[in-house]
Amino acid sequence: MVRLDRYVLSQLLVLFGFFALVLVAILWINRGVSLFDQLISDGQSALVFLEFTALGLPKLITTVLPIATFAAAVYVTNRMNNESELTVLQATGSGPFRLARPVLVFGLIVFVMASALHHVLMPLAQQQLSHRQNEVAQNATARLLTEGRFLHPSAGVTFYTQEIDDDGVLRDVLLSDRRSEIEEVIYTAAEAYLIRNEESTTLIMVDGIAQRLATANERLSTANFRDFSFDISALVQNDASQRLDPDRMTTVKLLQPWDALSRTTGETIGKIAVSFHARFADPLFCVVAALIGFSTLMIGGYSRFGVWREVALAFALLVAIDGVRSTLQSPVRSDPQLWPLLYLPSAFGACLVVTMLWFAAKPRGVLLRLMRRAG
Repeated sequence: MVRLDRYVLSQLLVLFGFFALVLVAILWINRGVSLFDQLISDGQSALVFLEFTALGLPKLITTVLPIATFAAAVYVTNRMNNESELTVLQATGSGPFRLARPVLVFGLIVFVMASALHHVLMPLAQQQLSHRQNEVAQNATARLLTEGRFLHPSAGVTFYTQEIDDDGVLRDVLLSDRRSEIEEVIYTAAEAYLIRNEESTTLIMVDGIAQRLATANERLSTANFRDFSFDISALVQNDASQRLDPDRMTTVKLLQPWDALSRTTGETIGKIAVSFHARFADPLFCVVAALIGFSTLMIGGYSRFGVWREVALAFALLVAIDGVRSTLQSPVRSDPQLWPLLYLPSAFGACLVVTMLWFAAKPRGVLLRLMRRAG
């Protein structure tokens, strides 16, 4: 690689790192605020919040990679154009295809980083995140052992204890269960105990009363009890996190026969095909994003009014191709044989880049030929 390529590539990598860092920070803060409120309100520590946000970073980074790649290519190309560096290089015989070489190398570097994230890091992070979410959800003791507060360990369930003794005895307990559409049940007890084993958590209430309200006729029935055991594992159980998900499996594990994998995971073959091929198609889009940002500005040339029109055109092209990329997943889920559609946006973007670079290389000849044909 000649000195020119190293210079342009270094500029692209520096700006790419800057834009990626800013975008990740913005999205991380936006997601972290709601996650922090949710975890802290459930009685979790700040370390759990940091762990959850760290495990969510790989997926967050894959989201911003195409945008950061595109922004870096546009910014560097615009700066070189404003400082007449592109004009000097073109005057020395470097055509648009030659100038696009460091941008292509830059896109391939981002492609390698995105591939590592999609194939290995993001599935492992999502798998560990799902595992930790299930542990937090199953940790009923951490959710319920908070005195003086009305807690909601699950939708339709409210728990309250006025005081917790040093030996773990819960005083003045209330448990409201409104999950059933047929009846609502409220349990109150003078004291209660939590008994946990490896598979379940049981709440044993002593000297209490159970009130059942039938929603059909609004009839209330009550029953006193000396002791009553209530399995609260179902209140916080998350079966979805226990189920195998193709998105949380590395690409190597997805190489097994999809018929057997579909039976194991319970997902359709189309869903597995999307999860597998998207890990190749999404990193390819980063290469296309970089080249679109460069080639669109190249067709504009130098103008003392700036290149804002070319920048707007490049952004519109990127959004349009990315929008098509999202809509093509639905037909592949329905018919796995249509998996080549996932690579169609990148292929179309590559053809568009070649066309724009060719037009930038011979603008006058193209215009003359178009005028002759029109005449």
